[in-house]
Amino acid sequence: MILDGAHKAQTGERVTLDDIFRGTAEKRPEALALVDPADRMETEGIAPRRLTYAQADRMVSAIAGRLHRIGLSADAVVGVQLPNNVEGILTFLGILRAGMIVAPLPLLWRRADCVTALSRVGAKALITCGQHRGTDHGWIAMEVAAEIFPIRYVCGFGLRRADGVIPLTDLYDTETLDPLPPRGTDRADAAAHLAVITWDTTSDGLIAVARSHLELLSAGVAIVLESRVRHHSTALSAIPPVSLAGLSVGLMPWLLTGGTLVLHDPFSPDVLTTQIGDHGCDTLALPSAVVARLDEAGFFAAQDHITNLLALWRAPERLIGSTSWRHASTAMTDVLAFGETAVIAGRRGGDGKGVSLPAGSVTAPRAGPGTVQIAEIERTDAGTLAIRGPMVPRTPFPADAKRAGIPAMRIAADGMVNSGYTCRHIPETNSIVVTGPPAGLIGVGGYRFALRDLQGLVSSTDPNATLAALPDIVTGHRLAGHSQERATTRHALDAAGVNPLVVRAFRERHA
Repeated sequence: MILDGAHKAQTGERVTLDDIFRGTAEKRPEALALVDPADRMETEGIAPRRLTYAQADRMVSAIAGRLHRIGLSADAVVGVQLPNNVEGILTFLGILRAGMIVAPLPLLWRRADCVTALSRVGAKALITCGQHRGTDHGWIAMEVAAEIFPIRYVCGFGLRRADGVIPLTDLYDTETLDPLPPRGTDRADAAAHLAVITWDTTSDGLIAVARSHLELLSAGVAIVLESRVRHHSTALSAIPPVSLAGLSVGLMPWLLTGGTLVLHDPFSPDVLTTQIGDHGCDTLALPSAVVARLDEAGFFAAQDHITNLLALWRAPERLIGSTSWRHASTAMTDVLAFGETAVIAGRRGGDGKGVSLPAGSVTAPRAGPGTVQIAEIERTDAGTLAIRGPMVPRTPFPADAKRAGIPAMRIAADGMVNSGYTCRHIPETNSIVVTGPPAGLIGVGGYRFALRDLQGLVSSTDPNATLAALPDIVTGHRLAGHSQERATTRHALDAAGVNPLVVRAFRERHA
């Protein structure tokens, strides 16, 4: 059974993400909506929160009202860099309720990446947190704002009091909320309006990928229909909602089924086990590499009450070599992420093997009779996978990217987007198997890099330093750096605001 919001999205009714959330809050105000990571005190120094739909809805309105009051207008781009916690979800929905556009930033991005991304989309504000796992994100946000003139506001939760910082933590306790901006009267137009900007690394460099409510809902509905996540499920997600994959796997099933979302700040197996037991989670959303390691350790054999497992493959070419799923009580759905182009889900059958992609039309079972088209895929003459469909963006972003010399998504006249992933066609089954990542790109955990750009960055910082990407069974690749003075190289990269994954490649190695 699918909640009304998912049914509306499935049947083409013009709804926004906020419409769906509001609808659940009206019907189930006292139901538990959001649960913080159980170890939030250890990671942030803040006690974990649990919010009902009524409490969450109030906070969403409070955030929207605060953003409106400080002077941000409709369609303003708001950068968000928050952990996988309650405030991250509330802020995402609050920005949408304010009629603005969310631009989530990966948590390991530092000044350099944040400045590059937000300056290209004209961001007007940045919302972040204070300390998280020893990193002061408030300070990073202030550094970013100092370099991007259009960013007039730095807001956040748990931030130290400082000039120019607008606190949001007080919204939990304030009695009088700031007034909300007026809602547009054309709801169909609102549904087709831009909602989210995510970021993709391509051979051209970092690109901004903008999606409407309808495009994002199409991705979420595709996963809910294929996986058959139940009505009012209690889902645990260890996938931060900062990409198309994270949003469609970690956030959208909760919105569309109107259940409870338990958030996990990756990654601790002990904390995961505790959260599942404490909240009776029936659905898990985990990276595929984590699924494999947990399965090897016998984790799922002891969790027979979990009915649905969403396994996110950020390296979809690895699915072909995955082991068979052997836990009959838990239905496993593989979600293949093709960068920020699209996500394709496939529920494993009785043999437990990962399914190949059908050439041509990709469909999923409707809640009622029949199927719904998810996407169309084809193998290009160059041997790569191209995708089009309701979740694939239709226009590059920003609109003047080509004139401004900014890399943007390449969209063919027929709506096809070349994902860059190499693939082969199997004539006997008319199916497509993904065989390799886009040329020149590597994946390190949930982060994608152009290796040539990383090597150029390192050599510009230290001409004698080198960087290599080594295959890793868990993370895809791991970075290994060599330098005569590792500490000096680390300090220089850190001072330049480089991703910590690159900085740590030059850690000291002991015999």
